[in-house]
Amino acid sequence: MQFHNTLDFAKQLDKEDILANFRNEFHLLYKNGKPIIYLCGNSLGLQPKNVKAAIDQELKDWAELGVEGHFEGKNPWMYYHHFLKEKAARIVGAKTDEVVIMNNLTANLHLMMVSFYRPTKKRYKILMEGSAFPSDQYAMETQARFHGFNPDDAIIELVPRNGEYTIRTEDIVVKINEHKDDLAIVMMGGVNYYTGQFFDLKAITDAAHAVGATVGFDCAHAAGNIDLKLHDWNVDFAVWCTYKYLNSGPGGTSGVFVHERHGNNPDLIRFAGWWGHDESKRFLMEKGFKPMQGAAGWQLSNAQIFPLAIHNASLELFDKAGIENLRAKSKKLTAFLEFVLSDFKDYLTIITPTNPDERGCQLSIIVKNEGKKLFDYLTQNNVLPDWREPDVIRMSPVPMYNSFEDVFQIGQVIKSYFNK
Repeated sequence: MQFHNTLDFAKQLDKEDILANFRNEFHLLYKNGKPIIYLCGNSLGLQPKNVKAAIDQELKDWAELGVEGHFEGKNPWMYYHHFLKEKAARIVGAKTDEVVIMNNLTANLHLMMVSFYRPTKKRYKILMEGSAFPSDQYAMETQARFHGFNPDDAIIELVPRNGEYTIRTEDIVVKINEHKDDLAIVMMGGVNYYTGQFFDLKAITDAAHAVGATVGFDCAHAAGNIDLKLHDWNVDFAVWCTYKYLNSGPGGTSGVFVHERHGNNPDLIRFAGWWGHDESKRFLMEKGFKPMQGAAGWQLSNAQIFPLAIHNASLELFDKAGIENLRAKSKKLTAFLEFVLSDFKDYLTIITPTNPDERGCQLSIIVKNEGKKLFDYLTQNNVLPDWREPDVIRMSPVPMYNSFEDVFQIGQVIKSYFNK
């Protein structure tokens, strides 16, 4: 499509947008009575309007039923995780039994590492991107130490080539093959939080499996952003949070994917709790753990009903919109932002891949010498992006609630900054 940097063109794109009305399903932000252009969906998504009714229903059942809410409530708490499975599976491209919503992201990552990082004296190394989100770095560091290894030796960090900002797929594959004899697991982000690069998960998985390593992905910045196909790509496991693109509240619950070939293996080592025990026998209170089939067998404690209710409400919107439609708009919306920012190429550099298939709805920019000043100017002028040290402004035009007119107005604010 040939873009034009005009208000009329942006409004025409919004008029043609089949998802435009979903913007009305969210509480948009205002400051001093003026709308804020929100670009932080990659950090915390906006609140869906249907969340309040979802929470109120569970509060009502708690108030009126007490403990009987587990069985007599409108949405019986005993089975609550079942209510999200189909919708969550569609988000990440999984079979229904391959997903479960529980806990928080890093706790789930550690639980997955218990099962899938089984190092030996010979095969013990962990491959990850060097610029991974800090939680992932800390998790891998402590996992290596827990198993008696020095993280400096056990962790292999992928870095871009000199003068580049992102990591080439061929370099990842080469590194996997270099360590074919000592690599235990590849554990990477699905989308890098800093650069916005969407990695080729299938190619990475295929390469790792070819040398006998397992593969897991932190999809915190991919779930609800990318049209994932975790089952078809043969990924061993994945985890994700729900408060970014999935709009499920600060510190919200987390998702887990376990491929069916592992989920249907009751002998696979794991840490267990009673909510992962055979549901039909859970209340017999007997010794001897028998995991539920699929990812649900990794549950530990009672479901967190209120976070699950929020997430379920948000997933209802995703079901209505369709992840394929959201991805299509995402590509178009982000491409329009890239086009608008091209007017300022003398001042800033986009470090996110230009190929739409290698990014989600995020552009990370570096501004020569004054990135923080531009960030502060944007926030003062009702544009709310995200700052990441040491020098990146992240902008995430989310297709569920951002508009093409939003993107046009971002360009106008940046123009006023450089022209002042």
